[in-house]
Amino acid sequence: MTAIRPLEEADIPAVAGLFQRIFRDPRRPAPEALSAYLRRLYLDFPGYDPEIGPLVHLKDDGSISGFIGVNALPMTLEQRPLRAAVCGSLMVEDRESDPMAGARLMKAFLAGPQDLSFSETASEVSAAMWTRLRGVQLPQYSLDWVRVIRPLSFANQLASAKLGAIRLFSPLAGLADGALRGRMAADALRWSGIPENWKGAGAFKASAISRDEFAGLVAPLTEQFALRPAWASGQLEEILRDAERKEDYGPATFCRVDAKTGKTVGAFLYHAASGETGRVLQVLALPGQAGAVIDAMFAHAAESGLSGLRGRTQPALLEAMLGRRIAFTHLASTVVHARDPGIVRACREGTAFLNGIAGEHWSRLIGSRFA
Repeated sequence: MTAIRPLEEADIPAVAGLFQRIFRDPRRPAPEALSAYLRRLYLDFPGYDPEIGPLVHLKDDGSISGFIGVNALPMTLEQRPLRAAVCGSLMVEDRESDPMAGARLMKAFLAGPQDLSFSETASEVSAAMWTRLRGVQLPQYSLDWVRVIRPLSFANQLASAKLGAIRLFSPLAGLADGALRGRMAADALRWSGIPENWKGAGAFKASAISRDEFAGLVAPLTEQFALRPAWASGQLEEILRDAERKEDYGPATFCRVDAKTGKTVGAFLYHAASGETGRVLQVLALPGQAGAVIDAMFAHAAESGLSGLRGRTQPALLEAMLGRRIAFTHLASTVVHARDPGIVRACREGTAFLNGIAGEHWSRLIGSRFA
């Protein structure tokens, strides 16, 4: 008889092995660093709630055949405290012999005591499970966006992902981009790239700041959201510490955006190495300032030598992104589940602060190495 129960300390090596076989390299054993991180992330992280945590799926012989990663996140809706659960990795081994194991894990998770459950990385299969269990997909939170800065370098990077030898042409692509961008008018708005001396950011300027300074800006830049995190003691700081370490994506850049008057109107965090496409984890902006923050971020990325930027949408940014030569695609869905229709309504209306640091993409399970 199969069973589902909360994750225990003794389960960590088996869960790490499962993660290694399904998401990483099945030819190699799970490194100890991966086991250590899973233990920290799911059992020792600030804000840990023993009633809202990961679950394991057991086969008849008691061995672990499935896992669903869960992190508790305190939130508020119009000052009312809520218990939220962020759903991460859902993995099941040997699905042929037990095709319903994943559905049982999901059902058990959604039946927990939390007021709100959500995920920002739901595949089509996972999203279908959520909706069958009365979850809701949020289209405005579920789009990925891309902005090209250096077109030839951007294309070279895409091609080299499939054929590594093409990366040898990166220096030539960079030189050609310099010539191409130099011929663009400083105020041009092009799908193909951003001009060399682009004036689009106007009087707004992005300045590099520390991780701790970024943490201090999160509360004032998110207070306009009706539904938002109420981080447990030390939780935001540890989230940003983990978010900083994504070796596959490049070094982290934390920036604030200031108006000419010196007032801070926004902030952003992205990862990238020079010449690569940066991955934006979070954009924060005061109401009415999203366009200025986005432009300042693009200008900073262009000055830093990036070939482009990519990230995930939030409704508060989506309107400002329209008309800025940003392309959109759908790779995964943000999904929510709540028994209180008022919580679901806040999510559907776009007044919830979800994704990024209030989601899963900050975790080192995405973009980090554990060799």
